[in-house]
Amino acid sequence: MITLSLVPLLLPWAAPALARRVPAHCSPVTALWALTVSAVLLAGGSVAALGTLTLTGLLKIPAFAALGELVHPLHTPSELVVLPLAALAAGLLTLAVLTLGLSLVRQSAGLRTARAAADRRPAAGDLCVIDSPRPDAYALPGRPHRIVVTTAMLRSLDASEREALFAHERAHNAGGHHWFLAAAELTAHCHPALRPVRDAIRLTVERAADEAAAGTVGDRRLTARAIARAALATSGREATRPTVTPAATTGPVPQRVAALMAPARPTRHAVPWIAALLTACAVLSCATAATGAVRIHEDIEIAQGESGG
Repeated sequence: MITLSLVPLLLPWAAPALARRVPAHCSPVTALWALTVSAVLLAGGSVAALGTLTLTGLLKIPAFAALGELVHPLHTPSELVVLPLAALAAGLLTLAVLTLGLSLVRQSAGLRTARAAADRRPAAGDLCVIDSPRPDAYALPGRPHRIVVTTAMLRSLDASEREALFAHERAHNAGGHHWFLAAAELTAHCHPALRPVRDAIRLTVERAADEAAAGTVGDRRLTARAIARAALATSGREATRPTVTPAATTGPVPQRVAALMAPARPTRHAVPWIAALLTACAVLSCATAATGAVRIHEDIEIAQGESGG
């Protein structure tokens, strides 16, 4: 049972190497779904495993054993092994909850501030222009969706580049990309190995919007130029918006520009092996975590004297 609980904690360490290769082998939309679903499953498996280890350790303590109505000792390895593992698991769970809570507070406050700033200004359709000397543009989720752009950013681009930039941000809102970013942020707090996966998801979100914008304006070079010039305008300026508000200037822009300058790849309907391998690791993580939880449940029933009829 202890071994089963350790497997979901070790599997996420294989995810970063796989996640870095997924965008190169899949279309951006396929890669985005594969990365996000796998990250959520891996995070869920690790949290479940930590919970199982914590519960096992707690039930080895007489006070908690009495609270759980255990009439027999819980069958586990030596307390010299179980109790330190349980204490470590409890500490990691507490740390994850605290960091996730702080991130949730920051993201919520940032979204409220951005929404309030956008609502104070008249909008032309979904476009909201904010008078600011700081170049910026981003997709603001909510009801209704908004594309927020500053006057400084508008001055940095010509008319055709502005249309490409707006198409990029509209693609974010149309694709619900803030949900993928929120899931990536959540998973990164559940296991440290999933932080690089969060970065891969952020890159893939932008690549998906890049390709959608290129399709909308019908010019890949124009889209690449608009993104490059927008990124240069914001160079050296730290963004103050929440990380769940996607923006064209986010991520490794040179890599994204190079992808747009290359010929468009044909659509692939089959899931490449690298994405399938990452998904398989995630499914295995959840399966072993669930098996471990079932095993501890059965052991608790035995310790409560409820089995054997």
